[in-house]
Amino acid sequence: MLFSLVWMLAGLVILYIGAEGLVRGSAAMALRLGVSPLVIGLTVVAYGTSMPELVVSINAGLAGQGAIAIGNVIGSNIFNIAATLGVAALISPMRVKLQIIRLDAPVMIVASLLFLGFFRDGRISRVEGGLFILGLLLYTGGNLYLARKEMAAAYTLDPAYPGVPRNTAPLWLNLLLIAGGFGLLIVGANLLVKGAVAFARLMGVSEAVIGLTIIAAGTSLPELATSVVAAFKREADIAIGNIIGSNIFNILCILGISASITPLEGAGIRLIDLLVMLGVAILLLPIMKTNFLLDRKEGLVLVAGYAGYVLSLLL
Repeated sequence: MLFSLVWMLAGLVILYIGAEGLVRGSAAMALRLGVSPLVIGLTVVAYGTSMPELVVSINAGLAGQGAIAIGNVIGSNIFNIAATLGVAALISPMRVKLQIIRLDAPVMIVASLLFLGFFRDGRISRVEGGLFILGLLLYTGGNLYLARKEMAAAYTLDPAYPGVPRNTAPLWLNLLLIAGGFGLLIVGANLLVKGAVAFARLMGVSEAVIGLTIIAAGTSLPELATSVVAAFKREADIAIGNIIGSNIFNILCILGISASITPLEGAGIRLIDLLVMLGVAILLLPIMKTNFLLDRKEGLVLVAGYAGYVLSLLL
């Protein structure tokens, strides 16, 4: 039991250090490149923190366990919005940029609808996987192009932009912070999950409950750690962008690559879980449009909703 607790504590510490480095490096790189922290959060940070989900889903697909690959994405997307954004909002109310409302949140909803539509026959084919990848390329390319074109001048002329530190460090140092942050997030998440699983087994918790709770949330720990640290540092763009971008990446890239390698059969995946994933994505849009603010009350609603969802799985 002592070793389990040590693993968990070490995992939490490493997660924090990794998230701190990732947020600092990302915010500084955004200023240096002349793009907004939101764009960095939606792309570099979001895609990087989704690497655990990518590895798990590809390995599951290759092992013929398509349901695990698909369920991993569904569970991660629900956790990201309801738990991670909810906790981040409880820490610090977050201003929502117009770009999120007009572009990124709608793309997340459309991706979720495509997921639901493609999965109507209980599987995701190679062709559908290829369409997901094409969608990711279009979204990422368009996002970076628009951001660079519309925001570079403002960020270059206004180095005192709130929420972005003045940056005189070389680009390689920012990249090192980001890469090191990603690495520490993965190591910390693995340690924390191993410790939690070992502790749960010692306490007599069943494998099914462990899988539905600890493992499902475990691959989303990098997103949680990064968004929580970003919320503490008042980096709302990175906190929100990380989650929206990660959910888009989970569907378009993770399912896209996994299904392109081998078609994914989703036996055992419940329609209700897909609908919950779509529902929280749709619900998030009007919540964020309220005064363009994600406040503590709304964060509490999201966290309570996730707690209710987990209880429904366990009962």
